Amino acid sequence: MSVPQPHDLLWGMAPAALPDDAPAWATQVLAAGQPVVVRRAFCAVGWVAVGLRGEGRAQRLGVQMRLADIRRHLRPEALRGQGASPWPALQALASVAPLLDASGLAWGPTGGVGYQLATGVEVLHAASDLDLLLRTPRPMSRAAARELLDSLDCGPCGIDVQLQTPAGGIALREWAGAAPRVLLKSALGARLVADPWNLLECAA
Repeated sequence: MSVPQPHDLLWGMAPAALPDDAPAWATQVLAAGQPVVVRRAFCAVGWVAVGLRGEGRAQRLGVQMRLADIRRHLRPEALRGQGASPWPALQALASVAPLLDASGLAWGPTGGVGYQLATGVEVLHAASDLDLLLRTPRPMSRAAARELLDSLDCGPCGIDVQLQTPAGGIALREWAGAAPRVLLKSALGARLVADPWNLLECAA
């Protein structure tokens, strides 16, 4: 089994594995067989940091899951295909897919779009944004980032893209901007860096 990465969806966590003070909605989510999403945080060997999703932004819970409990593992890349939809976020996914496919980089939807496509649970609404993960193992120039952002900013809804570098995640919108440093999110926490592909700088 591949190592879980941020934004991956995992199935198999049981309600009994939740902390004693976990809210009732979290127990219901796991009892219904819904997945958890991998988040960025350090854990002991054999564990992975995950988040539970309930109804609305108020229902979010960060916990840890045993790797041995994973029964199914789905990455955002597996969620790109979907049919016609009335939701702007899913329409945006269909419209940007050819552009992102042409980049040659691995990508996929995260957030509410990814969750709904993976589970069938209706979490989207008319104002939902489209969250995307674009895996960038090699540096992307800021000019290329601006060009990509311009191409995505004409969709039917807001589109937020996270570039996944070997050191962590950065927002495409920030990398396309003029600030000399951008916010890098990793298991070490969040920090401002000048080169999010420089592992030495990002780990310092």
